[in-house]
Amino acid sequence: MNDQIFSLKPFPSNKPLSDLKITGSITRRANQLAIRYTLFDELQEVIIAPASDKPVRKHELWKDTCFEFFLAIKDSQQYWEFNLSPAGHWNVYRFDGYRQGMQEETAFVTLPFSVQNQADDLAVALDVDLGKIVSAQVWEIAITSVIKHRNNEVTYWALTHRGTEADFHQRDSFIVEL
Repeated sequence: MNDQIFSLKPFPSNKPLSDLKITGSITRRANQLAIRYTLFDELQEVIIAPASDKPVRKHELWKDTCFEFFLAIKDSQQYWEFNLSPAGHWNVYRFDGYRQGMQEETAFVTLPFSVQNQADDLAVALDVDLGKIVSAQVWEIAITSVIKHRNNEVTYWALTHRGTEADFHQRDSFIVEL
């Protein structure tokens, strides 16, 4: 078992940033991964899609408020991108290398996550068995979020930002080892 808490930081900007905060936790037990995000403070400034009656696998979730993580096996170029929308929509993509060979990961036909949208915070929680795509190796993970603001600005949040532009796919930002 490996439990870690996190706090995401926005990509640096010359524009004034709101007082939003994104915190959470990530836990691994064998091939089971649990990740929880909480977005709070100044939620009125964020566009949060309403819950869908029929959540589905959907493309381009990162164009709106979306919670994400990237998973790789240590010493492998291959990695996966998981996208979770507050509306309940989701997707998982597999990459052969840095932004190469992107395909939907067909090992998942659903993604079991919950969303709780309260007046003062938004919580997203995923518990998933990753045994279909990875096994007992060491995992390297990047935890990220995209936040769309009411003024249509988009901010990019991560544990670390390693480049001159926001780029969640950079392997040196996969800094959580589980």
